[in-house]
Amino acid sequence: MNGNNHSLLHDCTATSMQDTLVLQNTWDLMRANDNLLKSLFFPVIFSFTVYMGFCLPFVLLDVLSPKMTCLRKYKIQQQNYPTWAMMRSCIMQTVYNHIVFIFPLTVAHWYWRPVSYPVQAPGLVKALLDIFACLLLFDFQNFVWHLMHHKVPWLYKNFHKVHHKYTSTFALTTEHSGAWETLSLGFFAAINPLLLNCHPLTEMMFFVVNIWLSVEDHSGYDFPWSTHRLVPFGLFGGAPHHDGHHMKFKFNYAPYFTHWDRLFGTLLKTQVKDH
Repeated sequence: MNGNNHSLLHDCTATSMQDTLVLQNTWDLMRANDNLLKSLFFPVIFSFTVYMGFCLPFVLLDVLSPKMTCLRKYKIQQQNYPTWAMMRSCIMQTVYNHIVFIFPLTVAHWYWRPVSYPVQAPGLVKALLDIFACLLLFDFQNFVWHLMHHKVPWLYKNFHKVHHKYTSTFALTTEHSGAWETLSLGFFAAINPLLLNCHPLTEMMFFVVNIWLSVEDHSGYDFPWSTHRLVPFGLFGGAPHHDGHHMKFKFNYAPYFTHWDRLFGTLLKTQVKDH
């Protein structure tokens, strides 16, 4: 029995080491650029670069799909396409928010809470579970915030209305919002990894996933490989879910998952097209 227990312990230890090593090389490479990671400019550059990187493919789709039937069939509102003026306005709003609001906060955070990075990377399984937990928490916070800003007319008029300028969503509308919305939702995204004691690499991975899902939600496209089609039982809303919110206003308040809208009776049943 002692020999079996020793073998089992050895196998568990080896599995745990392999789990950690999956992300260790990536983490070592990032730590080699320690000066960049600890720069007060890094959070803003990271956020803006990831965001624009995810938006650009959809911008290209918006340019090409009106002329190409093979692409146009994936557009949710096929009669509505953004103009260059609309896209330029959204980009300018995003740049303004990053420079005027997000950057000063990252400087304050950099000054009051100096960044320190552990040598060891997180295990892959733990990182994935932590990201999922952060998404669930953010989804709940966003749902409550969003519902409140629609139910209270003063809040909608003064803070959230700017995000509803466009009833047909396109990727660049994701961060088309005022100061209060940008800062409050940004606060939720930033505080959740701290509340859950996530590894810094997990935190960055969560930011990337969160930005992608948000851009995909606002993209205005429904592809066979879209996230809501990969998650079973209609548990994830995706672009059709959020596009329905921008069209109907009084439904689909949760950004990602559908369970809160189901519980509160605010789920708009949208028909998912077959492709």
